[in-house]
Amino acid sequence: MIGVIETDGECAEWAFPAEPGAVRTARHAVLGKLRAWGLESVGDVTVLLVSELVTNSLRYASGPIGVRMSRQDPATDPPTGRPALLVEVSDPLPDPPRERVASPDDEGGRGLHLVAVSAQRWGTRHGKSGKTVWFELTLPGE
Repeated sequence: MIGVIETDGECAEWAFPAEPGAVRTARHAVLGKLRAWGLESVGDVTVLLVSELVTNSLRYASGPIGVRMSRQDPATDPPTGRPALLVEVSDPLPDPPRERVASPDDEGGRGLHLVAVSAQRWGTRHGKSGKTVWFELTLPGE
């Protein structure tokens, strides 16, 4: 069962159980909100990166997985000086993920690399109970 925390205005938050369907459900929720905001131009990359991060959380965490998206105002939020989309994926594990170089034959290990090469900025932070991996995408044409 998806827990919709808030989807009004310039911010949307969801909580997903650590179950196999969480990745697909997160993709649909994120894409739906991006469409509602008129941000289809960043839909594919956002959904791809959310899928990778939720998959990582699902692989290692047993608790709920949080996804939060917010549109950032260049006057008050990001240091880029341009409108941006901030996406955060949280889980109860305290250990930050580590980017690694996957060999051509590896079946996994590319998620954080995709985030690093696709996002304007990205990082991790510790929370009260777990961690958050975040990325920021510059919004074109705004």
